[in-house]
Amino acid sequence: MPSSYSFHRISGGLTGLAVGDALGVPVEFLPREILDTQPVTGMAGYGTHNQPPGTWSDDAALAFCLAQSLCDTGTVDYRDIAARFVRWLREGYWSARGQVFDVGITTATAIDRLARGVPPTLAGPDGEYTQGNGALMRILPLAFYFHKHYPGDEKFLNIIHNVSKLTHGHPVCQMASVVYIRTALHLLQGRSATEAYRQSIREIPRLYARHPFETYLEKFRRILQGDLPELPRTQIKSSGYVIHTLEAALWSLLTTNDFKQAVLTAVNLGHDTDTTGSVTGGLAGILYGYDAIPAPWRQTLARHDEILDLAECLAVKKI
Repeated sequence: MPSSYSFHRISGGLTGLAVGDALGVPVEFLPREILDTQPVTGMAGYGTHNQPPGTWSDDAALAFCLAQSLCDTGTVDYRDIAARFVRWLREGYWSARGQVFDVGITTATAIDRLARGVPPTLAGPDGEYTQGNGALMRILPLAFYFHKHYPGDEKFLNIIHNVSKLTHGHPVCQMASVVYIRTALHLLQGRSATEAYRQSIREIPRLYARHPFETYLEKFRRILQGDLPELPRTQIKSSGYVIHTLEAALWSLLTTNDFKQAVLTAVNLGHDTDTTGSVTGGLAGILYGYDAIPAPWRQTLARHDEILDLAECLAVKKI
């Protein structure tokens, strides 16, 4: 059996990202102005995608594909991950209820390329208009891998960049995944949200010093300058742009005090509600642990027991 500490954090992260996703699914695309008057307060259903309560979408599904690959192979195998992504889109593998009902354009394009045999690290589009959050939303399981086996800074960057490039090849998407995983790692080590954030923003400029992506650090200015949690809600955007999602997730985590507050704050920002909720929920689940996720939400969640089995595998697997 895994240690109670590691299982508590890993199961919290995996369950948290699925719960955040499921909370946002019924209200995806709704503007903030509507949610300000009719806020999400619990696990509802139907709405935008006409799915039952507890149904998570592509965000959690692709994260679980990555997690299952890590569990089954014991390493980061880009071709294996790619094959699971293809199975998800074509067969509903690791979907909530056996069918895919939501997929982003960039992700769908990349998976079609993977299915046609394009090498995994070349599949993700890298144009200026492909800076969506589809890599960020699924990257969290790498934190559990690195928590157990840190390969050094250079390989750390390369692995995250390559896993991101399966669907999103733009440097900003790759870098956003690094910021997120760095923060998750510090949370796994037991740091508070504020400590994890501050430690991460100290490290990111060093990691990218003299790196080809260094010039893109300016895109992360609001995160790296350290005062993100002091910004008013009106300055936090929640579109599908990867920087917006990363900022919204960190802000939601840093301005709240428990799991429920964090994910509801994220979802009620509106627009890309499922992804913002999922990205926030993954971090909040690690920070507060599985037991801090409201029991009714956990019990409603599709494939809840299988998610816990996956968490247990990651906690005990010598990856």
